[in-house]
Amino acid sequence: MASIYALKGRFQALLRPLVRRLHALGATANQVTTAAAVVSLGVAALVFWGAPHRPWLFALLPAWLFARMAMNAIDGMLAREFGQQSRLGAYLNELCDVVSDSALYLALWAVPGLHPAPLIAFVLSAALTEYAGVLGPMIGAPRRYDGPMGKSDRAFVVGWLGLLLALGWIGARVVDPVLIAAGVMCAWTVVRRVRAGLRHDAAQDVAQRQGEQR
Repeated sequence: MASIYALKGRFQALLRPLVRRLHALGATANQVTTAAAVVSLGVAALVFWGAPHRPWLFALLPAWLFARMAMNAIDGMLAREFGQQSRLGAYLNELCDVVSDSALYLALWAVPGLHPAPLIAFVLSAALTEYAGVLGPMIGAPRRYDGPMGKSDRAFVVGWLGLLLALGWIGARVVDPVLIAAGVMCAWTVVRRVRAGLRHDAAQDVAQRQGEQR
């Protein structure tokens, strides 16, 4: 199923000159990862506490979510293309993403009249999609990024909600059903990632048995 993640290659190509410049300045992948998480927490707090009185602050969500996607791409490129991969970096990459995503999504709690249940369900199901993705290597499969509601897709949804809220065009009556739909799509994403990982593992088993028979 299609996902915005498929555009990652083109996005990285646009960022490559900046990545080279950052490397020349001495920036590291772990520094970028950590900085993105710290700023995410700050933006989430600012929206949560300020948006009920200043709705235009919801516009920080799409602005920062886009910038954060760029930083997520940058830290990965620094790690892969400049020999900065590390075990600590792997932990930071996954943990910081889940913490940052959860905080930014929970900032929508600032929407007046919002029912908390759909938002909490969305946050939890979003975390499960990432958990299902990282479990792939535990069974010999690659890290899974299947959609339809991967990290980039969720950023797109929450970013659009933030923009429309900042413009005053929507309220809780729209946000609630959108979050319910997004949560359902996250659950389907978990199923797809698990199935894809199992299929890969099964294919490896078949290939191994065939090799042994030869």
